[in-house]
Amino acid sequence: LICATPSSVRGVVIQDHAVDSMVGSVLLPAGDLFQPLVADPKEPHFFASYLRESSTIRTANVASVGFGSNLGIIKWTVGDGGDGIQIGISGGVFAQFNLDERSRELVNADYTIGLPVSFRRGDFSARLRVYHQSSHLGDEFIIRTNPDRENLSFQSIELILSRKFGSFRGYGGGEIRFDRSPKDQLRRGVLHAGAEYRHPVTLFRLGALGSARPIAAIDTKSWQQRDWMVGVSARMGVELQSTGAAGLGNRRMSLLFEYYNGPTPYGQFYADDTSFLGFGFHVHF
Repeated sequence: LICATPSSVRGVVIQDHAVDSMVGSVLLPAGDLFQPLVADPKEPHFFASYLRESSTIRTANVASVGFGSNLGIIKWTVGDGGDGIQIGISGGVFAQFNLDERSRELVNADYTIGLPVSFRRGDFSARLRVYHQSSHLGDEFIIRTNPDRENLSFQSIELILSRKFGSFRGYGGGEIRFDRSPKDQLRRGVLHAGAEYRHPVTLFRLGALGSARPIAAIDTKSWQQRDWMVGVSARMGVELQSTGAAGLGNRRMSLLFEYYNGPTPYGQFYADDTSFLGFGFHVHF
């Protein structure tokens, strides 16, 4: 269902991210008005990473995998530049496997489901999201370690504001958690900020399939429950972007080196610290 006249339909690329552009409303639009956060460990997308992790509970080789996406439901666009507002649904699974164990045991899995509302006007964009997260330990990990398990879950309201400056992008915001479990330990506030850089010149082209360019990003979060201790996530590498002409829409594939240091970003171990270094394969739709 498209509410627009034929003369109002145009195709554009916003912040190097292909989206539908037309005056009116679009059902199930391609892309998102708010570009995904490259270095956020909990941004819903598809990825597989190999990491060498050192934490307060273990030192191990870890496979970190994720499955998820932000899917647009309806978008209202105003003007020729793709400005507008979009309502969608997002979901993701973030899991870690201990590769040093013979069984390659599942350690922890976080499940998220949310309703994002994104907005764009020129180089400014924003995302308001209400989401739920629950976290679960793997059976083999529980049997082997007999941990003090928490029935961890919460709801959260998140707001992120973003601004593009040429090849650079900066963003900041935070979230307020509610309906928390365990309530006494999992406190409300989270601050969130970061920056990204996409090189304006492509390294090489793949004909009709797309192009490749260098990319670097840093993401920081500060948690009230850890006395506002900051976790730093950094990623850099090469991003391959498909083109609409190839029929692949706005898909991106990235090969990235990854670094993290700070409070563990994954559910059941929120009270522990960790650092890891590795590389990963990431895909955004």
